[in-house]
Formats: sequence, structure tokens, C-alpha cells
Amino acid sequence: MISSNLGYPRIGEKREWKKTLEQFWAGQLEKELFLKQMEDFRLRQLQKQKDKGIDLIPVGDFSLYDHVLDTAVMFGLVPERFDYKGGEVSLETYFEIARGTKGAVAAEMTKWFNTNYHYIVPELDQAAPALVENRPLRFFKEAKQKLGIEGKPVILGPITFVKLSKGYSNLKEMVQLFVPLYKEILCELQAEGVEWVQIDEPILATSLLREEIELFADVYQQLNGAAPDVNILLQTYFDKIDYYQEIIALPVQGIGLDFVHDRGGNLVSLKNFGFPKEKVLAAGVLDGRNIWRADLAEKASLLAEIAEIVSKDRLIVQPSSSLLHVPVTVESEDTLEEVLKNALSFADEKLHEVVLLTKGLRQGIDSIQEELAASAKAIQALNESTFRNNQQVQKDIQNLASFRAEREVPFNVRQALQETTFQLPLLPTTTIGSFPQTQEVRKKRQLWRKGELTDAEYEKYINAEIEKWIEIQEKLGMDVFVHGEFERTDMVEYFGEKLAGFQFTKFGWVQSYGSRCVKPPLIYGDVSFQDPMTVKETVYAQGLTTKPVKGMLTGPITILNWSFVRDDIPRYEVANQIALALRKEVELLEANGISMIQVDEPALREGLPLKRENWDDYLNAAVYAFKLATTSVQNETQIHTHMCYANFEDIIDAINALDADVISIETSRSHGELLSAFEKNTYDKGIGLGVYDIHSPRVPALEELMRNIERALQVLDPKLFWINPDCGLKTRGIEETVAGLEVMVEAAKQVREKLVVKK
Repeated sequence: MISSNLGYPRIGEKREWKKTLEQFWAGQLEKELFLKQMEDFRLRQLQKQKDKGIDLIPVGDFSLYDHVLDTAVMFGLVPERFDYKGGEVSLETYFEIARGTKGAVAAEMTKWFNTNYHYIVPELDQAAPALVENRPLRFFKEAKQKLGIEGKPVILGPITFVKLSKGYSNLKEMVQLFVPLYKEILCELQAEGVEWVQIDEPILATSLLREEIELFADVYQQLNGAAPDVNILLQTYFDKIDYYQEIIALPVQGIGLDFVHDRGGNLVSLKNFGFPKEKVLAAGVLDGRNIWRADLAEKASLLAEIAEIVSKDRLIVQPSSSLLHVPVTVESEDTLEEVLKNALSFADEKLHEVVLLTKGLRQGIDSIQEELAASAKAIQALNESTFRNNQQVQKDIQNLASFRAEREVPFNVRQALQETTFQLPLLPTTTIGSFPQTQEVRKKRQLWRKGELTDAEYEKYINAEIEKWIEIQEKLGMDVFVHGEFERTDMVEYFGEKLAGFQFTKFGWVQSYGSRCVKPPLIYGDVSFQDPMTVKETVYAQGLTTKPVKGMLTGPITILNWSFVRDDIPRYEVANQIALALRKEVELLEANGISMIQVDEPALREGLPLKRENWDDYLNAAVYAFKLATTSVQNETQIHTHMCYANFEDIIDAINALDADVISIETSRSHGELLSAFEKNTYDKGIGLGVYDIHSPRVPALEELMRNIERALQVLDPKLFWINPDCGLKTRGIEETVAGLEVMVEAAKQVREKLVVKK
């Protein structure tokens, strides 16, 4: 009966990891010092887990960018467009794969299952994998030699790794290429005296075919026989596992199951089918993806149920998943109200809860009675607070039928009205919303937040930035403008700060991708509209030009999916609360003369449940919330939305059901693969497929953009097609932004002229 952790946040309590990375990329830190500082971060995180009392401490979960990319380069998998000569992959090449170069596009990036973390997609087109570095062994030896910690190496499993990759046709054949390399890793770990190895196979929480489960049996039979002295902990998370009986029969020494996000399925299977007496069950009973304090009595009761089936000496107590998805510690949060702070649990606090529950199992529930009472009291205090008892919000939710959730007329009628209203050219050009947030912009915001800049001074500065970029858009010849969002930090945080029911932390950062960290708001109470959120800046921008300026909002599902959401009521109810608040903002924009309004839903696809059986419920709720927020406008008002990083073929019907007049979708990193969804499915509304990747520090070539546009026009109606980058330009520099948009406008112009000639 021991405690364990699956993974720890990489970024540091105050994002020290991020800052070090960016200093290195900027050439401000020598390579040797960079690596030494990263080692120090890594060791401090291990020592902290040891000090907390965790028995099985993960090693190798730390990364300089992404754990999937780490696995790829461990096997020498470098795309051909990068200059790789074999052998151990250099640090420089590692970052080039992730970030791109002037001559080579970065590897594709997409969501890690249904979380808010993005991974680098391995490319296996001409894979000839070899073990160029035993990464788990290196980190195990480091922890043992420098801290005396005999850790639990963490490895991404071969089947999940291949399933998350691209560029192969036969899953079984591709996986078998990697099996000898995993055997080699395990043999070397065995020689070093490793006791437990955590092999992550979260793909088991998705909907798999019978032959894929048979592949698991074959692969793990081979791995188990390779290093008989090493105990394999096959770790699953994020949902229940199907084929429960087959999976618990796999030839491994332990199975890790998620008892938080399984919708009760894993517990039902455990009760119905039991668990092998010779195996260890790693029970993920604490939420690794949310930030609420656990009801320890409830969790102790769950463990007691599990212990009736699996003997206590065969139990490991742990979080439901890696703690990569939550901030580091609540201790740094000194500005939160006590009733909220007491109800929070970040990574460090979750480890403490793991240790407490393990103690309760070992020594009896009476040994932690004081802690049980404290957790119950904290949760009750928040539930009974005024924050969670807004009578008007709850009345509106009970009477949703009184709010129209459909446009008055169908799209083809609206389209004709909007063509007359806006008089846009063929292939209109626009951007997704944000323009560069320079160091000066961030500094001015910090000064304003500290009170060192008055409201009037800050507003004057923001207006000057808006004026500058309206002028730039005029000179570029853009057709539809944006105001640039200089007043905004993050697309969710900005709205959360202005809506009731949200709270923000000082240091509640989590990694999104690479060094990009976000600070998700906490939706801790009933959500309601308070004051106009975007009207002032948008109306100011519109007053500077005769071109249409889009109002820019973040949609209800994205706000939901990119926040830490209260867990005392259904998530869809929270989404509808947000939608009703946004509905009021949409109506205010329209009333103030803004007749193009973009309500972004980049996270709609991200929130899709892992099990297909649960998709319809989610998509129906997501579509309803979007329409609840957007459909009260006049027919002439054009509703836009934006989505990114996803396989849209799965949700093309839901995208159509949103009934947005124009949707823009990221497609550049996937090299146009998204177009196949539109070749197989008819889409008859306005659409802009992002024609160049804004996440790489490069200016696209004219020929590249023209090729992307002309490829899209093979399957999409030119009268409905818009030209835009694939995402907001917030993270890019001014010069590269202007240069990129200049190329984009020229590409649109040349393709437009070709179309006119054809007519």
C-alpha cells in the first residue's frame, strides 16, 4: 500500500522554466548554463515530491518542450526537412522540430487527448527508428545519484505513441518496429536496478477496435518477457477503459485506472469482473485535471470500496493523471478570498491529499479524521456562499426556453442581406483577432494593474495602438479589420475578469504548448454579465475606418474548456450561464453599430469526449450554448467564429449546426489535410482556412500561400471563401506580422484576379 504520482508540472511555481527557455531561444543564455538550470528545476521538483512523502516518484516526465517530442527524438525520428545526420538528436534540432526554421515548417501540433495541453505530432512517413538515447535511464540515474531517489521511470507506451503519430498505414507493423527498442530500454533499466516502470497508454481510454486490443496483448507479452525483474505499471487515464477483462489480463505487474473521469465505468467493471490477485492496482482517485479540494471522506470511501476487491497491499494511491494539467501550489495565492482559497488544491496540495489517503488506508480512517472534517468544511463553505447562489442566474437557467436559440432566417437569406450590407470583394481578407502584444504593451498593462498608470493614461495608450494598427490594415489593403486586442491578456482571462463567477490566481499557470503558459480562470460561482466588456475598444476602432471592424468575443464552450470549472453542478449548466452573459455583450455590440461579431470557439473540438458514445451529448450541448450566445442578432449582422488544431471531419455536422455565417479554421500546419473533410462533406457557409502558420517565426512565401488558397478552392465555393492567417497574431513580432499579412493580401489579390479572368 503505497502512494504514487504520475507526473509533475514542469513550469515551476512562477514559470521559471518558461523564462529560462525563452532566454535560451533569444540567445541570452549559453547552452551549458541553460541545461544546468533545467537540471536544477528537475531535481527541485523531485525533491519536493520526496519531501511530501510520495513513495513512487516519477522520473523522465520532465521535458524541455513536450514529452511526445521527447519520445520521438529518443528514437531518432526527425522529419526529413531538418538537417539530421543520425545519432543522438541535438538540442538545436529538437527545438527546430518544435518551432520550425526559416527553411523548414515546424512539426504539426495538436491536442493531448481532451486536455488543454498540445503535443508535437511525430512523423513516421519513412520511419527507421533506433534507440539513440535511453532517456528514462538517464533520468533514473540522475535522480538516484544526486538525490538518492530510486524513481519510477515514465515512458509513453508504443501503441499510444504510434496512434498519436502521422504518416503510417499499418498500425501493427509500425508498432512492431518500436517493440525491440522498448525492450532495449527495459533491459537497460533492469540492469540499473529499476523496480517499477510506468508505461503510459492513455489511448486505452479511447474507443478502440478488437484487433487493437489484441495488439496490446502481443506487445506487452514481448515487453514483459524482455526484463522480468522490472515491474511494468500499465497506466491509463482520462476515461474508463473498454475491454476491461482483456486489459487486466495483460502480462504486466500493475494497471493504473482513472476513477475520477471514468463516469463510474472503471469502478463498475472492477466490481463486476474483479481484479487479478497477483497484480497491483494503481487507483487514480484524486482529480489530476481540476483544482478543487477533494472531499477526503468521499475519496476514502471510494478507496474502501476498491479495497474490498483489491487487497490493500496491492493498492497504489495516486492522482487520476499527471499533474501537468494543474498549477504548482496554492501557497503562493495570497490575494484570494479565504472561502475560495480553502477549497483549492493544486499539484502540491494534491500530493498531500494522496499521502493522507494512503495514511488512512494504512492506519485506519480514524488517523485522518481531522483532515476529513477540514476538507468537508471548506467545500461546504464555498457551496453555501453567495457566489454559488445567484437567484437571477438560476432562474434564467430554469427558463432557457424563453431565450431564442435560432437565427430568424436561414443562411442563404442572411448571406444575400449581408452581401448588400458589406459589399466585400471576392476572397475577402481579414485576421483572426489579435495583433502583436509587444513588450511595451505588456509593460503598460502591468503598470496600469499596479496603479502606476491611471485609467485615462492606459486608455489613451490602448487607443494609440488601435489607431496604429487600423492604419497598418488600411495600408495593407485588408478588407475586414480588427482592433487588435491590446487591452487583453488572454482570450479567456480577459472575459473572466469581467464576468461574475470567475476568479483569477497570481501564479496559477499551466503549460499549453512549448513555453506558452496560460493562467486559466477559476469558474467558482454562478456566471453573470456585469458591464460591457468589448464595446468601447471596438466602437473606437470602427470610428477610425469605413471598413467593417469585427467585434471579438470568446465563445462559451472555449471559456468553459479553458477554465477550471466548478464541479458541484453539471458542466453544461455552466456553459449556458456563460452563453447568456455573452448574449448580452453581443446585443450591446450590435446596438452600438458593430455588425460583424466573431465569437471564437477554438476549444470546441478539444472538449470532445474520448468515447464516441458520449460525443452527441457534448456536441449538442456545445452547439446549443454557441447559438444561445449568438442568435438574438439581426439578419444583417454577420456572426463569425474561429477554431484551431483539430480533426474536423469528426464534427463537421456540429460545425454546420453552429449556423455561423463565417468560420475560420486552422489548417496550415496540417498541410491542407483538413480539406479532405470538405471534400467528403458539403459545407455551404462562409469559411476561411488559415493559409499560413503563425506559430512559426517565418514569413510565408507568396507561392506557398497561393498554393494553399488554390488548393482550398478546389473543394470550396470562392464566393464563400475568406483569406486569413490560421490564428491570432498576438505572439508574433510586428515586422514579421506586417510582412506575413502583406504576402497574404497579395496572394488573395492574385488568386482573385485569376478567378475574375476565368469568369
